Amino acid sequence: MRQTTMAKPNEVVRQWYLVDGTNQTLGRLASEVAAVLRGKHKPTYTPNVDCGDYVIVINADKIVVTGDQNEKKFYYSHSMYPGGLRTRSTRIMREQYTVEWVEKAIQGMLPHTRLGDVQRKHLFVYKGSEHPHAAQKPVELKIKG
Repeated sequence: MRQTTMAKPNEVVRQWYLVDGTNQTLGRLASEVAAVLRGKHKPTYTPNVDCGDYVIVINADKIVVTGDQNEKKFYYSHSMYPGGLRTRSTRIMREQYTVEWVEKAIQGMLPHTRLGDVQRKHLFVYKGSEHPHAAQKPVELKIKG
């Protein structure tokens, strides 16, 4: 008889990964990084346990979008006050709020639960190529495409 392996939170071994965003498409990068943050790349993946790894994204300012998304795609947020809707285009998000732009794309692909809140904290996004996590010895993660 086969037995399903269920990971326990204290048995999870975490790895640090480094992703270079140079010339990467935002959606493809976000979906691959979200899968690593959730732990879906491991054979011991368990949906209700945080078995994901840490991910560092560098060169976020060099991530690209395809087509005419720079002007036609918008990001919305509302302050919950009357007239509090804020609308920003992809071009503005990319130029002025680069880190938040990439984080929002990746976090939108994670669960919107307490487990997702924990997994979101394992993501680190930096605009340039420098990051303060050299002591963790991150392994480079290749993104397809």
